[in-house]
Amino acid sequence: MSKHIEKLKKQLLEISEVVNSFRSEAVQVKIIDRFLDAIIESEKSEAEGADTFSKKGRKQRSGDEDDNLSQGRKKPGATKILNQLLSTDFFTSRHSISDIADYCKDNFSSDFKTSELSGILLKLAKENKLRRERSNDNNRFEYVKA
Repeated sequence: MSKHIEKLKKQLLEISEVVNSFRSEAVQVKIIDRFLDAIIESEKSEAEGADTFSKKGRKQRSGDEDDNLSQGRKKPGATKILNQLLSTDFFTSRHSISDIADYCKDNFSSDFKTSELSGILLKLAKENKLRRERSNDNNRFEYVKA
């Protein structure tokens, strides 16, 4: 353990001049934090050794995750999913934001918060792709195809 501490002390001494050149203590703390994160990541990768890296240098995810993720692809984001829903008949009936979030969770395995969806839905309404209407039952907005 002392070898690691000595190595860390040496590395901190090497970058101390650069870090101290920033007057803001908050900036200095962020730099040190990122430096320590980089050290931890490099030690993890040295220890694991056999992990494969993608073209961009990021570690590929392990095989126990989603098939979509294990092949190096991310899950589609909220904007992409909502645009996909627009091309289907999903918005032929009115849906609240919570209904849409539940549908995304059930059918796309994407657990979006309603706050993530609200801005995108508002944008789609402003682009006249959706209509935004208040529900008489609960006075909340519901979305339907324009």
